[in-house]
Amino acid sequence: MSDLKQEFIDIYTKNVERDGAKELLKWLETTDFFTAPASTKFHCACPEGLLKHSLNVYKVLMEKHFNSETDDLESVTICSLLHDLCKAQFYKTSTRNVKNEITGAWEKVPYYSVEDAFPYGHGEKSVFLIERFIRLKTSEAMAIRWHMGGFDDTARSGGFAISLAFDKFPLAVKLHMADLEATYLREKGTSEMRK
Repeated sequence: MSDLKQEFIDIYTKNVERDGAKELLKWLETTDFFTAPASTKFHCACPEGLLKHSLNVYKVLMEKHFNSETDDLESVTICSLLHDLCKAQFYKTSTRNVKNEITGAWEKVPYYSVEDAFPYGHGEKSVFLIERFIRLKTSEAMAIRWHMGGFDDTARSGGFAISLAFDKFPLAVKLHMADLEATYLREKGTSEMRK
């Protein structure tokens, strides 16, 4: 077992005691969650990238936004570690021919492509998959659903739901900010597909 996977399991089992939590963890083992990339070519586009990203979001949220007097540790753990569950079984490794600029020869190079067998949306899909095993609180469902912030397709089309969610559920704002920092600051240069 990799160090990252062990770290994820240790945090999850220590902080999440909700009914169905063990079953969810067992199900994760049947997917590529622990080995998948987090993106096709941007942040953490590498083996275990999704795992690394999930842990980074947890760490940023705990370091910068967690308030032990007002925040629930179990909620924060569920949201940060599982917000991108929708990316399990989502990426496919393929190869394509690329011309080597030095030798002029064509070479097969790996890349990640999207193969979405269950196109249910991003945050919505994560909420759906989690709720197959554990019951989410409304604040958790809202945080996971809207963690993409302005990058969410619904938000980009001019809907007001994200603004309402952020106004009513501080956890949604905290998760979004942690996701942004993890993606654009802590994970800068982590893509194996952009080298």
